Amino acid sequence: MDFDITRLLKNWDYVPGQVLVRKFTSKDGVEKIQLRVDLGLLQMNVDGRPDGQQPFGEESLFDHYQTLLELQKETHGGDDAGFQLGPEDCSQLQIEALQYHHRYICLLQLEQYAEVERDARRNLSLFAFVQQYGRPNELGNSLRQLEPQLLMILTRARACSALKVMNFNLANSLVQEGIDSIRAFYEESGRPEAAEQSGEITSLEDWRREILAERPLTRREQLERALHEAIQREDYERAAKVRDELRSLPAGK
Repeated sequence: MDFDITRLLKNWDYVPGQVLVRKFTSKDGVEKIQLRVDLGLLQMNVDGRPDGQQPFGEESLFDHYQTLLELQKETHGGDDAGFQLGPEDCSQLQIEALQYHHRYICLLQLEQYAEVERDARRNLSLFAFVQQYGRPNELGNSLRQLEPQLLMILTRARACSALKVMNFNLANSLVQEGIDSIRAFYEESGRPEAAEQSGEITSLEDWRREILAERPLTRREQLERALHEAIQREDYERAAKVRDELRSLPAGK
């Protein structure tokens, strides 16, 4: 067996600062993603756990611990008071979360937005799970520091889905919702001032301005612009006609 991957890398140069991704179907029919990194390749499955493993027969380690939690509740009348994650449990869940993190970054580059949202929401649930049940509590808090970046990626996937169907208003609303969710994270963390230095918020605010600049004007906006231009030219007859058409527009148009 030839373990040398030089042939694979020779025709796929690494470019610093770029996310170089490709998707293919393996000989056994499994869809896979490859990410080009400086020292070679990262390969992961598109579905299930990225490394293809099934810990304890479950789709992921997170699923396994959720099953243990449900068993705890079933045997204690719905009480989860005795359930907790130790340092090693939290460490393994963090390693698994990073696998999904690599994958949703690749999926975003491949414009597979539904799958990005699937993995991003899954990691958000994992973060909340570890914060609630991890001992000591600092383990959960440490993992949640990844949350602003995750929220930004989730927002980009949702807004890009809207932009694919030219729904600029929905995309704008989704980006604003994402900005608000990151600000809320810092508020809940007791660090509201950190939002002002957040690179994720800055990135989304810049993108939102781009979306607004590219959004086609509504009929009302077109008429308001025409009215302004007519007044600037002192073409008051044209301004009067435009003003009449504006007044005749139904509300919200």
